Amino acid sequence: MLSEDENWERIDYFLERVVPVAESNRVRLACHPHDPYTPPRYRGVTRVLGTVEGLKRFVGMRESPYHGLNFCQGTIAEMLDDPASEIADVIRWFGSRDKIFDVHFRNIRGRRLSFVEVFPDEGDMDMWAALKVYAELGYKYMVMPDHVPTLSADPDHAAAFAYTFGYIRALMQVLAATMPEAVEL
Repeated sequence: MLSEDENWERIDYFLERVVPVAESNRVRLACHPHDPYTPPRYRGVTRVLGTVEGLKRFVGMRESPYHGLNFCQGTIAEMLDDPASEIADVIRWFGSRDKIFDVHFRNIRGRRLSFVEVFPDEGDMDMWAALKVYAELGYKYMVMPDHVPTLSADPDHAAAFAYTFGYIRALMQVLAATMPEAVEL
């Protein structure tokens, strides 16, 4: 069994040693959240980076412009009771603190402990609205797929990734046309 306190101690031990090296080499450390959310003490372990509160605590440890998140929007959504109404505030919280270093632009249908991964245009979150929030915050880094739904006719996921990249590219083009100061394609 691994207690929450011991988990946080291990994370702090790691960050204490790694963040200064990242700073001196100007390398941004982007941590991916635990995926998916699991209840506390599930199989004897509480995944402390599996909640929004845990991620907030994490980015506040060893404060540095080189310590932040790989903001997996789908994984964050899996932590929420109502992703459609909550995701914008979560993006704003981390984005306003410059803690989003890249974005996994993924959508789900459902909520914490009851969800299915879907294509970005099929889920509960309004991905266009989310992209506008990133832009309003001045986010200027990568927006990319993470993983994509499986299609029986696409065992290598090539078509699914092509569709998802095309969807992201189309949203970025519309964003560039409507908010040219926010997007550099």
